[in-house]
Amino acid sequence: MTSIPDGYSYGPWHDGPDPLAPPVDLRDAMDEIGRDVMSGSSPRSALEELLRRGTPRTTGLDELTRRVWQRRSQIQRRHNFDGTLNDVRRLLDEALDAERTALFPDPSDDARFREAQLDALPPGTAAAVRELADYEWTSEQGRQNYERIRELLGRELLDSRFEGMKDALRSTGPEDVERVNQMLADLNALLAAHAEGFSDVGERFAEFMRRHGEFFPENPRNVDELIDVLAARSAAAQRMLNSMSAEQRAELAELSQQAFGDPRLAQELSTLDSQLRALRPGEDWTSSARLRGDDPLGLGEGATAMTDLAELDALAEQLSQSYPGARLEDIDLEVLQRQLGEDAGVDARRLAELERELRAQGVFERAPDGTLRLSPKALRRLGETALADVVRSLRGRTGERDTAAAGAAGEPSGATRPWRFGDTEPWAVSRTVRNAVLRTASRGGGAAGAAGAVRLDVSDVEVTETEHRSRAAVALCVDTSWSMVQEGRWLPMKRTALALHQLIATRFRNDALQLITFGRYAAPVEPAELVGLEGAWEQGTNAHHALLLAGRHLRRHPGAQPVVLVVTDGEPTAHLEPDGMAEFDYPPSPRTLLKTLSEVDRLAKLGAATTVFRLGDDPRLAAFVDLFARRAGGRVLTPDADGLGAAVVGDYLRTRRA
Repeated sequence: MTSIPDGYSYGPWHDGPDPLAPPVDLRDAMDEIGRDVMSGSSPRSALEELLRRGTPRTTGLDELTRRVWQRRSQIQRRHNFDGTLNDVRRLLDEALDAERTALFPDPSDDARFREAQLDALPPGTAAAVRELADYEWTSEQGRQNYERIRELLGRELLDSRFEGMKDALRSTGPEDVERVNQMLADLNALLAAHAEGFSDVGERFAEFMRRHGEFFPENPRNVDELIDVLAARSAAAQRMLNSMSAEQRAELAELSQQAFGDPRLAQELSTLDSQLRALRPGEDWTSSARLRGDDPLGLGEGATAMTDLAELDALAEQLSQSYPGARLEDIDLEVLQRQLGEDAGVDARRLAELERELRAQGVFERAPDGTLRLSPKALRRLGETALADVVRSLRGRTGERDTAAAGAAGEPSGATRPWRFGDTEPWAVSRTVRNAVLRTASRGGGAAGAAGAVRLDVSDVEVTETEHRSRAAVALCVDTSWSMVQEGRWLPMKRTALALHQLIATRFRNDALQLITFGRYAAPVEPAELVGLEGAWEQGTNAHHALLLAGRHLRRHPGAQPVVLVVTDGEPTAHLEPDGMAEFDYPPSPRTLLKTLSEVDRLAKLGAATTVFRLGDDPRLAAFVDLFARRAGGRVLTPDADGLGAAVVGDYLRTRRA
């Protein structure tokens, strides 16, 4: 937006992020990360997996990497390095055919001598070109083709070291050749002065660019930038030579002496390559790449192809993010867009922005041991998502009736709402009168208004919302033995616990929830610990220890309604000894069963409403949980893994209403 005398003019935004762009939506990303963490990944691994996989709106790093390797494969499959040699061979053959055609009708001895010279040419292309350096051509076409060979070699050699030079030198007269040779001589002198540490290198560089800047469209600002540009191109040319056969390299080395018909060019380029290699030893001067396609490339195009391959290799490493300290900001967006297109750059920017926002908005926090963990904000989001999924599942269930009152006790919740026909809640008097006053005033008074009277209308009435104020002490005991992981019940178990925790934390805040995990041992856990809990191979399903902890939690809240929810897929195979050690037996020993059922009896004496959620169809497990339910006066539910959350939350709500 720019200011003009009569107002403002609006146009595209060109400075930084778009200020009117919608904020990054992190909800889907947080859900993806949460699912991976609950499945056993660390928060850092979950973030890395999200960036690799991408989001519905943004291509991930894996897809960008696939496209990088596809582009690399296309270069290698499509091209080869025979272009310059093929062009020279073709021009030479055309020149020799034209010369023989011109000599054939000539009956002179000189013509026969020249034919003998042509017949005696060596079979190699480079050797034949060298032998013809002093040959006096009879055919004009032959002479022109030979000159085109020299010009082609000169332009290709220059283009292999200076990108775009071939197009810049469309005409190569003697003055142009001399100008190029002078530039190379001055360039080598400048690099030598830089290598020796001369104090006036800056002035020499400025003078060099003033005289020869037309050859450097990159417009380097100092001698180091100039060296960087030249060394990258020279190293690409060397890798191209490394990729050729020994015969091809020998042919090119010999042909280079005929470039522009002036051996100085090859000598200056050789000196330049040596200096650049000494100044930038870190460039890749030794590797090679096999090009096996049918499309021949010239020396300049070959060097460009090697540059592309090097850029693609660097992009693949940047996109892998597998090196220490890797960041998405390391990705060279300019190179990415040049190799894969504008859309790839947009995707990479979106991924970097997503990562920044996830960190900036507090999705992760640093644990005392230095590792990343999900923040309370992220855990709330996971709980909201899990609860929303459960609610959607509950909507399809029948046999339950929603009610306007949250509880039979009818205690005010602090909120009000407009009265509807059939409501029995008490009136919110102050809100009702206020509505009547505002309605009367909005009509501008009138007779009633003048008399100062306010008349109530049914539309003014608001009632006070009520809710249960009875408390519940809830112990949710979840099986964390290895079979839960093995049978695909690990993630549903965690999502169920999160959904119940979110429901109680937001809707029934007076209730006291204790999450208890039990494998070989049992332990009370916070939601954050449960989310990050990894499945471990250990023998034992210690329901006895879990029920001990559940009973302790219920006794801490003597005035609350006791509720025990047990999720398991195996019969008890471990119990706790008086010394605190777990005793494991399979099949379950009578002592394990006796101690477990003794705890069930103690919970029944506390009046606990107990429900066992049996996962799996094992007959021994079914027999045990039936006995468990009878002893506890509770019930058994057998949901599948996908319906576990709806079953647990629905049973909790049923128990509270009861």
